[in-house]
Amino acid sequence: MVNLGLSRVDDTVAAKHPGLGEYAACQSEAFVKGIFTFVTGTGATSGLQMFIRRKFSYPFQWSVLVAVVTGSVASYWVTRVESHRCSNLWLFLETGQLPKDRGTGRHS
Repeated sequence: MVNLGLSRVDDTVAAKHPGLGEYAACQSEAFVKGIFTFVTGTGATSGLQMFIRRKFSYPFQWSVLVAVVTGSVASYWVTRVESHRCSNLWLFLETGQLPKDRGTGRHS
């Protein structure tokens, strides 16, 4: 058995997918970046609102709500981008080729 985070993966599955450990490490790093972004974004928004509250007074619960929503949106975006990067890594490790660009615009 091979440990992958908190769960165990059978040796045959790990042998079939040699890049599994690298993919798991990449996903773990993506989630840590997301958590860090949430904490940083919420704190920065709270700090910014301290200066804004001097000019415009509004209830404290709105400050907390805006800070948490801003931190959540930023965290979601960072985690989504990093997870997409990990998916591309997984495809590269499995196939040996980079995934094709699936953008909406046409590139010349």
